[in-house]
Amino acid sequence: MSDLAAQSGLGLPHALQGKWGWFVFLGLLMIAAGCFALVDTVLVTLFSVIFIGATMVVGGAVQLIHAFANRGWGNFLFGLALGILYIVAGFLIMEEPVRGSLLITLFLIAVLAVGGVVRVIVALRHTELNGWWVVLLGGLVSIGLAALLYLSFPWSGLWVLGMLIAIELLIQGFTWVIFGFALRALR
Repeated sequence: MSDLAAQSGLGLPHALQGKWGWFVFLGLLMIAAGCFALVDTVLVTLFSVIFIGATMVVGGAVQLIHAFANRGWGNFLFGLALGILYIVAGFLIMEEPVRGSLLITLFLIAVLAVGGVVRVIVALRHTELNGWWVVLLGGLVSIGLAALLYLSFPWSGLWVLGMLIAIELLIQGFTWVIFGFALRALR
């Protein structure tokens, strides 16, 4: 381990430091994927909804297996019903990904609105604390985003998931590139 890594207290294994190029490569790959996702957010939205539906089908199947494997728990009927519900919902989402994206966007709007209102209430109840206004600002931003998505609904349902995925890919890509070059600097 280099003196710099030892002084920083990171305790990074030497093998990890030697792989810095892989982190940079991963980051560049994610940045490229994020740029592609920005170009066609609708396509990425539809693929993500299909992926969510497939994940629900797999989760439902696991729930059914669990329900049959653990009949003695007394929750067999609940587990069975939940597994069937997941499977049916997953297939419905995969069959109609546009409708699925609209439902997921409505859920996102609700979560943003409720979370924003809760943060505003918490901030206004605790104005004696330093930084209360940051919580208030965060709540207002969430409410504003919910309002913008709602006002542009149903069109926002076609691009919002793809946009969020693109932003996530870009942020994570830049993070891995920076991390890779930081590892290189430790060598």
